[in-house]
Amino acid sequence: MQRFDELDMKILSELTKDASISIPQLSKKLNINSSVLYSRIKRLLKRELIRKFTVIINESQLGINIKATVGINRDPKLKGPIHDELIKIPEIRSLIEVTGRFDIILSVHARTLEELHKVVIERIGRIEGIQATETFVEMQRTDKEPVYSIQTSSQNFS
Repeated sequence: MQRFDELDMKILSELTKDASISIPQLSKKLNINSSVLYSRIKRLLKRELIRKFTVIINESQLGINIKATVGINRDPKLKGPIHDELIKIPEIRSLIEVTGRFDIILSVHARTLEELHKVVIERIGRIEGIQATETFVEMQRTDKEPVYSIQTSSQNFS
């Protein structure tokens, strides 16, 4: 594991809130020199702690209003082909292999409940080796911004 300091964590926390903030604005906010900040960000990129800068789309403005989590049980012998077929479905945003009641958890985004139904029943459900699915439609969501800090052995975790 690479070492990072508290300034690195402050930079990460601020960039997580707004990756489009300018170097001068961020340096003022963190009370550090712009050139120091710029070199720190470049170092974080080089060390691959920051993988990329991206945007978050307001999908409701594109008509994508339904979000669901789909749990899948599959035939373990067909793991590869199932993964390959699932990843081709554009409405599937993430595919996670998990332990527990399901083998795979999917995040699925759709325009309507009917579209979600078609994706789950007609696309996912027809893949050879899919044994069962269970769909959880998102009713309300609260996202939390991550806060990064340095953990030391002297901190009390009670």
